Amino acid sequence: MKCMFDEDMIVLGAEFADKIDAMKAAGDILLKKGCIQAEYIDAMIEREEKVSVYIGNGVSIPHGVGGSEKYILRSGISFLQIPNGVSFGDEKIAYLVIGIAGIQDEHLEILAKIAIACSDTGKTERLRKAKSKEEIQKILEI
Repeated sequence: MKCMFDEDMIVLGAEFADKIDAMKAAGDILLKKGCIQAEYIDAMIEREEKVSVYIGNGVSIPHGVGGSEKYILRSGISFLQIPNGVSFGDEKIAYLVIGIAGIQDEHLEILAKIAIACSDTGKTERLRKAKSKEEIQKILEI
């Protein structure tokens, strides 16, 4: 899996008014790095409206709905660390918002790697408290 995830795609200490703003920010990073077309951000929000992208453990993984693959130019990951959290409804607070865009089978591979890493409460706690972008990259191992 060759995936774009460099330091420019990581934001530490972010704050957002709501989940839509957080998802748009995650999408904007992918857009600026040339991973997606702008329409993919709308597809990320549409997915959240249909089925929550909150996976538990303080983590949300926004990604597009089926059919939005046509807006992905190359695989990439954006990472937002939100110390105060942002609500994804019903007491679901995300402290980590990880936007993903994956070409073909890479999409599921990226999603699986992140889901496995974030199912480990020790890792998510380290990601929440990380002070450097390098630390984030080492913990996620992507």
